[in-house]
Amino acid sequence: MRLVIMEWYKYSALIAASICLATFLYRLIYLISLGLPKDLSKESGSVTKGIIYSFTGAMSPKEKESAYLHLPTYTAGVVFHLGIFSALLFFIWTVFTLFISVETPELLSVVLIILLTLSALSGISILLKRVFSEELRYLSCADDYISNILSTSALIATIILLTVNNSEALYFIIMTTLFLWMPLGKTKHLLYFFFARLHLGFFYGRRGAWPKAKNRDYEIS
Repeated sequence: MRLVIMEWYKYSALIAASICLATFLYRLIYLISLGLPKDLSKESGSVTKGIIYSFTGAMSPKEKESAYLHLPTYTAGVVFHLGIFSALLFFIWTVFTLFISVETPELLSVVLIILLTLSALSGISILLKRVFSEELRYLSCADDYISNILSTSALIATIILLTVNNSEALYFIIMTTLFLWMPLGKTKHLLYFFFARLHLGFFYGRRGAWPKAKNRDYEIS
C-alpha cells in the first residue's frame, strides 16, 4: 500500500472532518434511539401523510409567512444552502483526489464555480440583511454571524481552489475551521433539520392538520 505524504493543513482538514462526522453520527444514533414523539392524544389524522407533507408541501413558500413575505431572502437562502451542500460534496471529492490521482472534470468545475458564486453572493446578502435590519439584529446572536461567515468563506475558498493555483492551504484551513464549528453552532441543523421536520409532520399529521384539506386551501394575494 502506497504511503500518502500530505501537508499539515490537509491532515488538519481530514481530522476536523472526522471529528465532525463522528459527532454527527453519535447524535444521529442518539436521536434515532429516542424514536417518534410520545403523544397520548387521540389520533385524528395520518402521521405518515403528515410527515410526507412536512417535507414536501409544507416547505412551499406560500405555506410559510416568513417565506412568502420575503421571497428574495427565501430564494437566497435556498441557493445558499444548495451551494453549501455542493461544497461539502466537493470536499469529499477533494479528499478522494488526495489518495487517487484524478483530475476534476472541467465541466464540473465550471458548474461548481457558477453555483458557488451565486451561493456565496446569497450568503453575503443574507449576512448584510442581518447586519442592517434592526429587527434581525435584535433577534441575532454571535452564532448567526459566525455560522454565516464560516459557511460563506468555505464557498469562496472552494471557488478560489477551482480557479487559482497553489491555493490549497487556504482551502483546507478554512474547511478545517468550518468542520470544527459545525457540531457547535447553528450549522448543526444540517442534522437536526430533518428530525425537526419529522416531528412537525408527526404532530400536525396526527391531529389532522397536515396535509391541509382542499376545502381549507387559500391563496395568497
